[in-house]
Amino acid sequence: MKNLLVKFSVTLLASIALFTGANAAEVSKTDPYKMIEEVSKITFDRFAREEAEIKENPELLKDIVREELMPYIFFQYAGLKVLGNYAKPKKGSTKQEVDMHRQNVREFLMAFREYLITSYAQVFTLYEQQQVQFEPAKKIGKQKIIMVGVDIIDENRPPINIKFKVRKNSKTNEWQAFDLVAEGISLLDAKQKELRSILAQNGVVEVTEMLKVKSDRRIVFKKNEDVDAKIEEQGSGNNAAI
Repeated sequence: MKNLLVKFSVTLLASIALFTGANAAEVSKTDPYKMIEEVSKITFDRFAREEAEIKENPELLKDIVREELMPYIFFQYAGLKVLGNYAKPKKGSTKQEVDMHRQNVREFLMAFREYLITSYAQVFTLYEQQQVQFEPAKKIGKQKIIMVGVDIIDENRPPINIKFKVRKNSKTNEWQAFDLVAEGISLLDAKQKELRSILAQNGVVEVTEMLKVKSDRRIVFKKNEDVDAKIEEQGSGNNAAI
């Protein structure tokens, strides 16, 4: 189990790196395969440049994720999938209740975005400049959702294969990531399981406030075993931070 958790930790880290970039405008979103490759190269270069400052002030990782990662994450789509039926107002709601519910959902999505930023930034503390091999581009055709495979090469363990779920936005015709599958585990599915039970018990408003509190957590460098413990806790269905 420990080896699996270590591998999954590295996978989470590498996945974050693949969707960041020094300047979002420089990377085209029209080709998901090229986007992943270009953004990952920019990211590794930036992290290497700022590594000393980050070690001194880990909170800088939040800025990197917010500025570089989030333009490539379709957090609205992911957040709505987490909400599921809770994204819809109850049947028989008045217009006022419908409007209030829509506002609550908007606030949830923004809190979910900040929650992702903090979660990803914390995992980013595991960055060790792993090598990355990209899956050759495949014919996309009319597909709206595709899987993009990447191998993470680490000298201390076997290669790790991860697959990114990338969705084409029908309005902008741009591709954005909304999930990844690593070691057979979907991060989006994990978040759905983590938050759905809390949504059922406490509702959208209270879950939004909970996410805001989690988003304010400070980033600290920890040993791999500490992060592995959090992942194992999340896998058991508890309300883990990562």
